[in-house]
Amino acid sequence: MIKKIFFFLFVFFFLFGSLVKAQNTQIYLFWSDGCPHCAKEKVFLEKLKQEYLQIEIKSYKIDEIENQKLLIQMAENLKVPENLVGLVPFTVIGDKYFVGFRDEQTTGVEIRKAAEGLLSSAGDSKDSAPLQTLKIPLLGKIKTKNLSLPVLTIVLGLLDGFNPCAMWTLLFLISMLLRVKEKKRRWVLGMAFILTSGLVYFLIMNAWLNLFLLLGFIFWVRIVVGLVALGAGAYSLRDYWKNREGGCKVIEEEKRNRVFEKIRTIVGKKELIFALGGIVLLALAVNLIELVCSAGLPAIYTQVLALSNLSVGQYYLYLLLYILFFMIDDLSIFFVAMVTLQAVGIESKYARFSRLIGGILILTIGFLLLFKPEWLIFG
Repeated sequence: MIKKIFFFLFVFFFLFGSLVKAQNTQIYLFWSDGCPHCAKEKVFLEKLKQEYLQIEIKSYKIDEIENQKLLIQMAENLKVPENLVGLVPFTVIGDKYFVGFRDEQTTGVEIRKAAEGLLSSAGDSKDSAPLQTLKIPLLGKIKTKNLSLPVLTIVLGLLDGFNPCAMWTLLFLISMLLRVKEKKRRWVLGMAFILTSGLVYFLIMNAWLNLFLLLGFIFWVRIVVGLVALGAGAYSLRDYWKNREGGCKVIEEEKRNRVFEKIRTIVGKKELIFALGGIVLLALAVNLIELVCSAGLPAIYTQVLALSNLSVGQYYLYLLLYILFFMIDDLSIFFVAMVTLQAVGIESKYARFSRLIGGILILTIGFLLLFKPEWLIFG
């Protein structure tokens, strides 16, 4: 047992280490069209980036409302005088900021010193900087500096998927489907349940994301979500310690039996269309229960996602990536059961350990939202 705990902790800290890498080497540049000084600084920063591979340039056009909100938030954190807020180019490196850009021999020298100071404190140099791309089969070349948010998405999606409050419903549904003689009916009803669950979860997370994007970089919203994350993380750790069986404690036994009876009735319907409709309604109901058991994980993730400066398409791709890994355990169990015609499941001990790792990760995100939100701005 001790070895397994250390193994899961090792995996967690290895993955989380990639989430905070290179945070001390980010340069934030706020600029506007028609600004000659902005254009000169862009050229200088690109040269600097070629020298130091660990430097990441985050560029924000000041004309966009979301970027203005981010500028105001960063200016408040750095205690920038009000008369300087809004002037461009505005550059932020760690706890230092620069207003305007004269040339490489003056302002450029100061910016270089600030960047080199952060690189030095992180133990990075020109010679030790790692490669910025990895070549992965099928996927091609991927920039390593962009791996942080995908890793966070995959880890949280997987942890969210190990949810005992939804798993028991799927396992019972599979046991009922295995009694159905017609192969096509088994696959249609099972996939309808899983895909509906994924769609409902996607719509819920989409609603959270759009709410956070609408609110923007409001201080109290981040604080509230950070506190929720701390509470959810503490709850997950408590559940790991108290709930040795790893089962769902949210729904009572009597209600669970009623759900079982509904599944028997739905699967037993002669007309496929009516059975399909019943399965879809069942998936809707189960996911409402699952949201309680998840303890706010979708809201926490979408708040982190909203902090990043992404395009609309990228936001939705990350949501889809989250849902994909959220559904992997359900899809795996269902496919194996349908092929082997034997009911399978994920042992409760793995669900317990997912609570442990998830609790630590969510607690960490909560602390970062409260005290170091800039570490969660992946860009």
